[in-house]
Amino acid sequence: MNSRVQAAWWRPPLPQRGETAGSAQAAALPFWALMAFTIVLLLSPQAFVPALAPLHLAFLSAALAGGVYVAGCLLRHQPVLRLTPEMVLALALAAWSLMTMPLSYWPGGSLSFFFEIYFKALVVYWLLANVVDSVSRLKTVAWILSLIAVPISLAAVKAFFSGGFQNEALSHGLDRIHGYGTSLTGNPNDLALMLNMILPLSVALLLLTRRPALRWLLGAVICLDCIAIMATFSRGGFLTLGVIGAAYLWILFKRRQRVLAMAAVTAVLLCVPLLPSAYLDRLGTITNIEADETGSAQTRLNDSLVAAEFVVDHPLMGAGIGMNILALNEARGSTWTEVHNVYLEYAADLGLPGLIMFLLLLRAVVKGVGEARRASAADPDGFEVHCLAEGLGVSLLGFIVAAFFYPDAYQFYFYYIAGLAVAARSIAVARIPRAPAQAESAAA
Repeated sequence: MNSRVQAAWWRPPLPQRGETAGSAQAAALPFWALMAFTIVLLLSPQAFVPALAPLHLAFLSAALAGGVYVAGCLLRHQPVLRLTPEMVLALALAAWSLMTMPLSYWPGGSLSFFFEIYFKALVVYWLLANVVDSVSRLKTVAWILSLIAVPISLAAVKAFFSGGFQNEALSHGLDRIHGYGTSLTGNPNDLALMLNMILPLSVALLLLTRRPALRWLLGAVICLDCIAIMATFSRGGFLTLGVIGAAYLWILFKRRQRVLAMAAVTAVLLCVPLLPSAYLDRLGTITNIEADETGSAQTRLNDSLVAAEFVVDHPLMGAGIGMNILALNEARGSTWTEVHNVYLEYAADLGLPGLIMFLLLLRAVVKGVGEARRASAADPDGFEVHCLAEGLGVSLLGFIVAAFFYPDAYQFYFYYIAGLAVAARSIAVARIPRAPAQAESAAA
């Protein structure tokens, strides 16, 4: 009997060890097109070379990735959409967004918001979960994201030390750097969030890499990311960075890599006296909100309270996807600012059903990463998958914390990491050896 048991034409072939379903025949083109999309999305080359702008590189690369992947699935008689728990919950949340749209504060605005922002994030989430189907591809994504973080971090550090600060209207008197300039890093808060989401993957690569030169490179990248996050003066970014650091200290102590853990703690303690006094004053407003001279902490607290009251008054339907800003305008006056809290954003937009579906999706993704860690821990050759799954788990933990301070419910930050997390679970589970009897039963 062949090592690969033949399946009926309407089923994908059963995976061999180390493959996800269908990965043996998966084309490289959708994966690399998706990586091209990632590079364009985060680095925005068209901003530096205006001649590239009319080409719409991000759209073309994403469309190429999706089109080739779908065509390949149809040719191989494989399902285009694998209905994992994470995917079902994401589809349910998207369906609820569409169902509540007719009752939105502005149905046309909600429709535009859905397709211009949320739909794109969901498509990338679906593609990542399917085309990242091997350990090597998962590592490649981690490397690409880590290297992308370098120019973003360098730009932030350069802006801080050269005085590239926002104007008075944006900074409210506080010297804060501009963002990198793309949609996901356009302001210092979003820049810090993006670097925080990437940082654990860089640490994971450091832990699994054996070549000294690459370890030194990754160490430098990690230090640069941390400096850039602090240069943003983002309070949410600082708290997220602290949670990520604490999570990895726990991981290192559990692995009995205490020398590395103590070295990291020592480096942090040595750097504390070097922090600008303005930065420490900024962090002090996390607990002493009234001390924030810019007024942003007070505004965000008030907006959160107003949004919570709106949810209590509109528990079922909400204001419509992307329309919490209109609900807040109606309740506390027209300031045209959205609530800086992902959880309240879902609740105010989509009601408690929308929030519950998002929390279930978040729980399913985190649970899937845990399954990937456990499956790879039992695999003698699963160390790389284990480290990468750990990194994704820490990124998700960071997002859970950051979500209390950011208005980015429907953006790529969560859905990109979630797509990789779904892929990691599929890869790790596929590496578990299957008994011949089980394989024959599955093929019947």
